[in-house]
Amino acid sequence: MSRILNSMGIAAVAVSALLSTSPASASEEVNLYSYRQPFLIEPLLKSFTEDTGIKVNVVFAKKGMLEKIQAAGSNNPADAVLTVDIGRLYGLKQAGVFEPVKSDVLEANIPAHLRDPEGLWFGLTQRSRIVLASKDRVKPGELTSYEDLADPKFRGRICVRSGKHFYNIALIASMIAHHGEGEAKAWLEGVKANLARKPQGNDRAQAKAIYEGVCDVAIANTYYMGKMQTNEKKPEQKQWAESVRVTFLNQGASDRGAHMNVSGAGVLKGAKHKAYAIKLVEWLSEGKAQKIYAEDNFEYPANPKIAVSDIVKSWGDFKADTLSMEAIATRREAATKLVDEVNFNEGPTS
Repeated sequence: MSRILNSMGIAAVAVSALLSTSPASASEEVNLYSYRQPFLIEPLLKSFTEDTGIKVNVVFAKKGMLEKIQAAGSNNPADAVLTVDIGRLYGLKQAGVFEPVKSDVLEANIPAHLRDPEGLWFGLTQRSRIVLASKDRVKPGELTSYEDLADPKFRGRICVRSGKHFYNIALIASMIAHHGEGEAKAWLEGVKANLARKPQGNDRAQAKAIYEGVCDVAIANTYYMGKMQTNEKKPEQKQWAESVRVTFLNQGASDRGAHMNVSGAGVLKGAKHKAYAIKLVEWLSEGKAQKIYAEDNFEYPANPKIAVSDIVKSWGDFKADTLSMEAIATRREAATKLVDEVNFNEGPTS
């Protein structure tokens, strides 16, 4: 009961924050919930307003977005949601809070595998789940696929964050989609046996562990490499980045390509400014916004017509897995069960 009340209290604060900046008489405005960080989103929204004249009122949330929306019910003032990870987008879809959107602009800008088949959400940026390999201790070509992570030659050499983190759940779900649950479980058991330590920390912590000699290989998202390479406030992170080589997996001519995940957006049911909400999502799929995403957060644009940043380009071209986000999302529950079944987060057994 206290958890429900707490969620309702959080929702009330969020509703109040939006309502205080969005009087009923206002015509050209849109209310937004965002899981994405203010430093990235605020320049985008400012540019959107400059281009369209539509004001954006935004509430930034670290957690509890779905609870906020559900607790507010028909009084929910938000028109749209921005969030990261296919799991969060799919969770909002399953909860029935998204409104289907039919948009020629979005269908032209966003490839089909990066958007919901019913138009309930649209991917806006991509990131790849890659291997960071020690430049000194892993030879180029020694590890070429996600399947290789279970090879006994990497025993005691791999670092990764919690298997329950949504980045890793999405990767495991993709393995289920490609190989079935039985093979995916065997693979996960193999990866666990190869861990150098219990899963811990964030993606940058894995690069640090390679630098310190704790492990030779780490699983991480691409954009963390860019953040480390450009971190002027913490120059030690530049050293971590310098010690590793970005490795895109499954790049053979007949292979599937590197696993991808997305950030994205959806329009909420009952949106009071639906037309402006759709316009915002469309604008975020266009060139100016996609370039800001690419330059400021080292992500891959979902719009294939937009180039990546110079830093991202320096990691090299690669083939991306075009498995649909929907196929990954529908297997996340099975992936979570596998993490539990193999006791992945307990780390390697002696």
